[in-house]
Amino acid sequence: MPMDQVKTMTQRSQDQPQIRTRGFSVIIPAFNEAQGIQTVVSRLMSVLSSQDSHNEVIVVDDGSTDETAEIAKSCEGVKVISHGVNRGYGAAIKTGIRNACFSVICILDADGTYPVERITDLVDPELISEYDMVVGWREGKKAAIPLIRRPAKWFIRRLAKTIVGEQVPDLNSGFRVFTKSAISKFINLLPDGFSFTTTITLGMLTNGYSVKYIPIEYHPRIGKSKIRPIKDTLNFIQLVLRVALYFRPMRIFIPISVLLMLTAVLWGAISAFFLGRLADVSTSVLVLAAVQAAVVGLLADLINKRFPTHYKEREDANTSED
Repeated sequence: MPMDQVKTMTQRSQDQPQIRTRGFSVIIPAFNEAQGIQTVVSRLMSVLSSQDSHNEVIVVDDGSTDETAEIAKSCEGVKVISHGVNRGYGAAIKTGIRNACFSVICILDADGTYPVERITDLVDPELISEYDMVVGWREGKKAAIPLIRRPAKWFIRRLAKTIVGEQVPDLNSGFRVFTKSAISKFINLLPDGFSFTTTITLGMLTNGYSVKYIPIEYHPRIGKSKIRPIKDTLNFIQLVLRVALYFRPMRIFIPISVLLMLTAVLWGAISAFFLGRLADVSTSVLVLAAVQAAVVGLLADLINKRFPTHYKEREDANTSED
């Protein structure tokens, strides 16, 4: 077993946090963010110091090769956890969640793109009691999203809307609040890479969880971006489809079935009236493919029904906390 994993497991067994319900934990995943981490943490600590609430700040250094960890450790009141090697954005957040003392979790990027002062709006106790997740929505002209990424984001949002059945204003915002109990239902599905936030958004929306979007500004990042536009866009599309197949299979298979059936009818009509002979073999293959797609979708949907009713779980959780 790699030494970094042994170190992580040993630390976890010796320093398992005691979960508290009053307050919140802020998790900042960081990989080579030496240029921005001190600015972000300083602004965050300034905001939190003025609040009458219990909280903690956890910086997860994801195997940085620069001075990210050292700078974070120099910030007073910050807990720093380091990965021996780079394991990914999602893996860093998972590490932070496992070591968090509070049941309410806020994640925040270390690149200075998000308005730290808005954290008080996201961790509002009334919102947390009413919604399962609160997301900082990078809205319109207030969001300094590079033009090269906007077409891909638009397409992914449209695809997500088709899967979820409702508008998804911001699919992968890195500034959001959720509870440990809500995210625990999806922890085995959540990837270790950048698609962590996309997966949790789609997972919650397709399983009856309530999500609140709060418009925020989005600033140009400090330092160099880790995003690879083409590769990451293709990965996001693949991820959306994979999550759809897992949670909402009927949204994928039924349209495919209908399309194949219409193609069979159209091809049959064209071959019979224009070619003078019904192409019965190819038409039959298309019809069978349409039936098979519908059957697979129905079976997948039946398997998906094994999940419990999340509304009931949320009511039970709220009752037990009270």
